[in-house]
Amino acid sequence: MQNSGRTLNTSPSVERLRNFIAEGGYEAGSKLPAERELTESLSMTRTELRKALDTLEREGAVWRHVGKGTFVSDGSSAETEDALINLGRKLTPFRMMRARLVIEPAIAREAAVNASGDDLTLMQRAMKRARSATTWAEYEEQDDLLHHLIAQSSDNLLLVSMFQQLNQVRRAVAWGNVVRETTRPSPEHISFDEHEAIVTAIANRDSEAAYSAMRNHLRSVSDRLFEEA
Repeated sequence: MQNSGRTLNTSPSVERLRNFIAEGGYEAGSKLPAERELTESLSMTRTELRKALDTLEREGAVWRHVGKGTFVSDGSSAETEDALINLGRKLTPFRMMRARLVIEPAIAREAAVNASGDDLTLMQRAMKRARSATTWAEYEEQDDLLHHLIAQSSDNLLLVSMFQQLNQVRRAVAWGNVVRETTRPSPEHISFDEHEAIVTAIANRDSEAAYSAMRNHLRSVSDRLFEEA
């Protein structure tokens, strides 16, 4: 059988967790045991377990919902991943942003209906860390996390899966060389206030305001990217 081209993380913790899922007969949609039980069963520290879960989540093998647990997803096949990467390579940045404008505001609207208190706490933490980021890479990591948390808080497995696939395609799009004039975001970086508007609307259970705030944010990001490119 031909290698699909996907490079798997071969750390012992990740492989141990993969084997646990496979040998335990956990199928798509199945909920994994709680973290405490997993650390004992796999002889891992909580930090090792969370890093392994992060890796499998990025691969699309599992998805997590704060307060509800970790679930096996249906998006772990290499063929699906390769198809998404190939799609991203064919997509222009403009078309990518148009897709985000269609999908992510609707996800934010659902998040305003379904987000839990824990979801909102994690969103606030991600925004705080984004504001204190010392590099653009640190900021972008927290920005990506915030959007992921918003998707998770929709409490809809299909929407979470759609967001994860959208993110995989986004990473494969050829954005070109965006030149940053600073080493880190300035304290006045416009996305900080835009993120606050989104999360505030979600916290207020204002679904239409959340939809509009996310749409305004993505339009702003799009405008800045194409001006800088």
